[in-house]
Amino acid sequence: MATDKLLLNKAIKYLVWALPAVFIGPAVVHFAFINKQQPLFPVIIGIGIAISITGIVLIFVGIKTIIKSLFND
Repeated sequence: MATDKLLLNKAIKYLVWALPAVFIGPAVVHFAFINKQQPLFPVIIGIGIAISITGIVLIFVGIKTIIKSLFND
């Protein structure tokens, strides 16, 4: 029961891309709420939420790929 190294590398790449998204997304949302009077408030908060959701999805896909590589599913 050997680990699929190529699939594990792919999973780690997903997690590496998710790490900045998990930190940048909430920061963008926070800055949007600080500047509620700006005309671009809905656009900026939408971008922040999209970045946050992208980070969460990448984490889920990365963990799922790690499990797949370890157990040869």
